[in-house]
Amino acid sequence: MAIEIEDKFDVPADFAVPDFGGLAESGEAVDLVSHRLVALYFDTPDLRLAARGITLRRRRGGDDAGWTLKLPKAKGARTEITRPLTRGAKSVPPELAELVLAQTRGEPLVQVAELETLRKVTSLRDAGGRRLVEIADDHVKGTVFGEDRHVERWREVEAELIDGDEAVLKKVGKRLRKAGATPAESGNKLARLLGDRVPVTTPAALDPDSAGGVVVAYLASQVAALTAQDPQVRRAEEDAVHQMRVASRRLRSALKSFSSVITETEGVQDELRWIAGVLGEARDLEVIRERFAGHLDGLEPEVVVGPVRTRLGDDLAAREREAMVRIGAAMSGERYFALLDRLDAMIANPPLTPLAAGKADTVLGKIAGKTWNRVVKRYDAAQAIEDAERREIAMHDVRKAAKRARYTAEALRPLLGDTADDLAKRAKSVQTVLGLHQDGVVAQQILLEEAARAREAGEDTFTYGLLAGIERAAAERSHAEFPAVWAEVTAS
Repeated sequence: MAIEIEDKFDVPADFAVPDFGGLAESGEAVDLVSHRLVALYFDTPDLRLAARGITLRRRRGGDDAGWTLKLPKAKGARTEITRPLTRGAKSVPPELAELVLAQTRGEPLVQVAELETLRKVTSLRDAGGRRLVEIADDHVKGTVFGEDRHVERWREVEAELIDGDEAVLKKVGKRLRKAGATPAESGNKLARLLGDRVPVTTPAALDPDSAGGVVVAYLASQVAALTAQDPQVRRAEEDAVHQMRVASRRLRSALKSFSSVITETEGVQDELRWIAGVLGEARDLEVIRERFAGHLDGLEPEVVVGPVRTRLGDDLAAREREAMVRIGAAMSGERYFALLDRLDAMIANPPLTPLAAGKADTVLGKIAGKTWNRVVKRYDAAQAIEDAERREIAMHDVRKAAKRARYTAEALRPLLGDTADDLAKRAKSVQTVLGLHQDGVVAQQILLEEAARAREAGEDTFTYGLLAGIERAAAERSHAEFPAVWAEVTAS
């Protein structure tokens, strides 16, 4: 996998590629041999990948023949995942097909287009021969398959960052524009070829200053965040499960907080809670495993007795891998696809209330205040409970209310500025200290379970007791700190 950073330019048929000498210190421009590239592009029959800026191709010719999946990452950059060339040209490698399931949702991937490119590459190198930027001058013949078979020819230039910095890439782009090139209207060749055949997937057209406009725009950003993490989760990339879980939680929190603006979302909320739970099992195991590893590293070697590192490391890692398998199964099932369909439909045609037409700052500012008042009410109710065990359970509800208030404030930060920022900080303080207490309680429970397994196996459980003491102290410390934190966040 690699990150592709490039600029694309439209050029006339008689365009003369300029000289790139002098753009880099002691640099020189070197013409490389020409290539003939033939790429077959795959998509669903209704072009779901193209609609989201994703390309999946099988290419012959050149230095990078093989299968390539390109996923949007940021402006001018895409994540590029490659696989070796296969004999068959009709079936997509299963591991690549899996990475676009959030878009295809079970629909077949078929050949939708072919691009034949005659490419001449100029490399901008430094004095040591290191490639900084490659400039590709492409003469393209594109063919769209299907009932309305279509052939188009054009010329374009691509400048791709290889091993330099983006300042050099900008200099190359400036020289190309001076020679008559213009920034490409399409993000990639396939998009240019397919043109208006690609379905447009945009949120409902709403007044951006209205409450409904702000809420739907935020929901759309979180749906995009969730689906963007989908392939990363399938590849078990670092922090991907956490980020996807956060996106699902933010979506659910927003739907709850903004229920007076967007309605009839209870079913979607239930399904978001489901997928967050599926993701949470692996995430919680990852966090607790790293937590125990840190504790063990901080202990003197002589008090770490028995195979405790194996039980709290390898064994928990094995359970985490099993949880990842369950995540993969859930994200390949109809229930997950149905959730994605419902999210898309909600963004395209949101079930708004009359309040959605109101001014965003007025309507949503009141909602932000209500979410914080909810935290205060939950706290007061918890403190009124005499039974200590029941009071602890009620404080867990205070933490959840604080998290919802924080997510709501962060969603409204562009609209409400310092007011939202202050609310988010207060809510985060409450959530953090109560979360530390909850983490310590959960960790103690896991240690008790692992110690019981170790005892049954005849292993020394001394170290488990030490770790339980560390966790108990951490939980008690956060419990003792909370009154001061609460006094601070409610002072004004």
